[in-house]
Order: sequence, then structure tokens, then C-alpha cells
Amino acid sequence: MDDHAIEQALARGAHQQIGQYRLDLSTGVWWWSPETYRLHGFEPGDVVPTTALVLAHKHPDDRERVRQVLDEARLTGEPFSSVHRIMDAHGGERFLVVVGQGRRDRATGEVTELVGYFVDVTRTVTDAAQERARHDIAAAAETRGAIEQAKGIVTLAYGVHPDEAFARLRRASNDRNVPLRELARLVVHEGAQGGTDGVAALLH
Repeated sequence: MDDHAIEQALARGAHQQIGQYRLDLSTGVWWWSPETYRLHGFEPGDVVPTTALVLAHKHPDDRERVRQVLDEARLTGEPFSSVHRIMDAHGGERFLVVVGQGRRDRATGEVTELVGYFVDVTRTVTDAAQERARHDIAAAAETRGAIEQAKGIVTLAYGVHPDEAFARLRRASNDRNVPLRELARLVVHEGAQGGTDGVAALLH
């Protein structure tokens, strides 16, 4: 899911659970709100949240990136955000946005705490993925339709087998360095004009 989609999801506030956290950098112990426990598949008091526990629940492919985000925040105290997956206590996968910033000791200026929020955007990510899949399926169907029509036009124009018609289309696509779906649309357009000269020009 891209950053723009995440921003839109957060702005809508749809299908989201939000939990708070606070990390004591001197001890590595986290304070979680009840909602944060539940985001991770626990009830409040089930576990003592530590950095090791937090990282253990990150998706293996995202764990190192989250570790780097936390390490950077420890050093700088600057505001940060990250989108990543977790595996909750029941084995379910969730997509979370974590945002936060450091708090400094007034006397020393050192970063002593990280505070912020976890936002569950699983539903939003799932909805976006489904919409993207529907779009991809529709686009694929449209592409296949154009190619099938082009095959029919070439078959009739040259009196060849559909397999040979497809081979000619593919060869012309390679020779012209034009995507097959684009060439197919051009062939269909020329075929709709009622002549074969335009089709022949595209295939040679």
C-alpha cells in the first residue's frame, strides 16, 4: 500500500483501531493501552511488552526495517512513522501504522522515551488490495479481448490458423517494440475500417 493511500485511510478514519504506547528507553519496557494489547492479540496484563516481544511479533520481512526505525528514533528523537505487518498472538496478520516521537530529559537533553500510536489499517489495506485486484482482472480481460479480436482479424485477412495469427501478432510486437495489447488494439482499429492494408502495415 503506498503512502498516499495510507494518508487517505488515516484521514477517513475508517475501519481502524488505534492504540497508544510508550517506550522507556532505559529499561526497554513498553507501556501499552488496552487497544494496543488487543491489536497484538492479547488482553491487558497477558504479557509484559518489551522491545524483544514487539519485534518478535513483526512480520519477518518487516522486522529489520522496524528495528532500524526504532534505532533512529532513539538517537534523534525526531517524529517517525512506519507501515508494517505484524503477526498477532493468534497467528493472524495485521497491517499497522506506527507513529511517534521522542521525549528528552530536560536536564541532559537525552532521548529517554518514545511515545505514539499504533493504527490498525488492515481493513483499509485489504479493501485497497481487493480493488486493485478487481482493476487488474478487468484490465486483463480487456487485454485478452483485444488480442482475441486481433487474432480473428488476422486469421480472416490472411486465411491462417488462429495460432499462426497469434504468432504473427507476437512477432510484429517484438519487431516494433510495442506491447502486444497495444498492437492488438491498433489491429482491431484498422480492421474496423474495413480494409486489410492497415492491418498488413502493422504486421510488416
